[in-house]
Amino acid sequence: MAFPLQILYFALPVFALIGIFVAYFIGRKFAFVFQFFKFAIVGVANTAVDFGVLNFLMWLTKTYGGTMIVALNSISFLVAVIHSYFWNKFWTFKTREKTKTGKEFLQFLVVSIVGILINGAIVYIITTWISPLTGEEVWANIAKLVATVVSLAWNFIGYKFIVFKKKDGRIGNIQKI
Repeated sequence: MAFPLQILYFALPVFALIGIFVAYFIGRKFAFVFQFFKFAIVGVANTAVDFGVLNFLMWLTKTYGGTMIVALNSISFLVAVIHSYFWNKFWTFKTREKTKTGKEFLQFLVVSIVGILINGAIVYIITTWISPLTGEEVWANIAKLVATVVSLAWNFIGYKFIVFKKKDGRIGNIQKI
């Protein structure tokens, strides 16, 4: 019996709300937990934007491979990065400074690109240099999961300590709940 995917449309928002509720209370003691959870929610939304834009562009152009797919993927990545920048700036890390937006966005883009490179390198290394402990498809998904965790940590640290650090030189922008 196949898993009905329609259940995910209802289950994911419910789990997200429960997660926010739990993270809020844990975050009252450890503020970075709530901030990290918000970062993860933005990441899920960015992934949806990236996939949505890519699939729309593929549908629009009837392009599903070759060199043109790289251009379409680049466009969808850029749209997702812009989306991510504004959500992380104003919601996750709550920075309101407008004077350095250009420099800040460039830093954000660089951290994001390094994150993609880390992610791709880990997937490549695990799937190419390490013999599969399971079937190849499952092994590739395990590699992607490991890569996602490492690049998620890199992105959070990079955004928090490089991109959205406080103007007065203090590191991070955790606000008491």
